[in-house]
Amino acid sequence: MATYRRAHVPGGTYFFTVVTYARQSLLADSLNVNALGRAFRRVRDEQPFTMEAFVLLPDHLHCIWTLPEGDTDYSSRWRDIKKYASKEFLLPAGGSSTWQRGFWEHVIRDENDWRQHVDYIHYNPVKHGWAKAPGEWKWSSFHQCVEKGWYDKEWGKQDAPDIAQMDWE
Repeated sequence: MATYRRAHVPGGTYFFTVVTYARQSLLADSLNVNALGRAFRRVRDEQPFTMEAFVLLPDHLHCIWTLPEGDTDYSSRWRDIKKYASKEFLLPAGGSSTWQRGFWEHVIRDENDWRQHVDYIHYNPVKHGWAKAPGEWKWSSFHQCVEKGWYDKEWGKQDAPDIAQMDWE
């Protein structure tokens, strides 16, 4: 069996996909979303990182992080986020697992790559049929990005951006 090699760029910026076990809709429950938020904040306080974009969907999430200069350890951060959130999650009857093992990561190579991934994150609820436009989805950094001037609030309403066709999950 092949061993997956992770990319480790000190102080790098990374795109992540994390999926719930068996694609359970655990992130559709606001109590679980709040527990996940507490886990992110706790880990960020213990091991700093900057989250530049995110989206939570019922069964998975995407985000972009930048690690501190010289730091490559995103794996322990994800381990702890999953661990802390799992302790508080409400699981369906008979459910015992919260997360799929591991996660998917991609090193952001340049400004264009970063922009494509940020667009992908914000368009993801539309791609999956949860919203008609990115601005309709509550669990996303899209609203903060509009406030920063990165997007017009109507972005993604009419035409799907090219990035929506890419499949990174």
